[in-house]
Amino acid sequence: SGRNHCYPICCVTAKRVRRENKSIYVVGSSLVSQIVMSFPNAAALGPGDKGQLSAIVKEDCVYTSCYCEENVWKLCEYIKNKRQHPLEEWYAVFISNDQKMVPIWRQRSCHEDQPVIWDYHVILLHDCGGQHCEVYDLDSTLSFPCPIDIYMKEAFRSEDLIRPIFRRKMRVLRADLYLKTFASDRSHMKDAHGMWRMAPPPYPCIQTTEAKMNLDDFISMNLAVGWGDVYTFTEFVQQFGSTKQ
Repeated sequence: SGRNHCYPICCVTAKRVRRENKSIYVVGSSLVSQIVMSFPNAAALGPGDKGQLSAIVKEDCVYTSCYCEENVWKLCEYIKNKRQHPLEEWYAVFISNDQKMVPIWRQRSCHEDQPVIWDYHVILLHDCGGQHCEVYDLDSTLSFPCPIDIYMKEAFRSEDLIRPIFRRKMRVLRADLYLKTFASDRSHMKDAHGMWRMAPPPYPCIQTTEAKMNLDDFISMNLAVGWGDVYTFTEFVQQFGSTKQ
């Protein structure tokens, strides 16, 4: 990517892995103490509810490792084509912050109970009505789908206990808008010599009539750019959690 988001606290204690133009760090226990101010009984968190009836069959999903933004776009396309649920119930959620350093637990890349630090991650959210929302995250070890309260508890942990520099923000936009506006030429996945850092999806690049590459507008948590709404973690919980307004 050519962009280094590690900062001094990460340089020595984290193992760096290239994914999604991300400075992703598989975090060791020595770094967790610098991310999380205090998190008692983390190991006691149980697995997600395995009894969920999924609107999406995981085995039917198009998945390419390290291309989460395209994986979610393909999920939106799947829902649109299947016509089982109104597309208006679904949302693409970009998770990042101004520093582009967001810790997420229960990811495939995690080591034991340690978080992975992404510069961004993308999940799919289904607002099932009432006070019930579900998260679809193909990179998570939690259930698929996962009730949003369980996902927030296990994957995000408590925002109050995370140091300010690592606190997450969310850009949320409806699935139909995401399908119409997102474009990526995958140039962020090539090195200075034009070589792929990670193998691209087998299908053509996703483009619109207006753009060939606008990924940064979705990753940005600046309200002045991009589409959808931007939330702090607390606002996101209030909007989509079981206590949503």
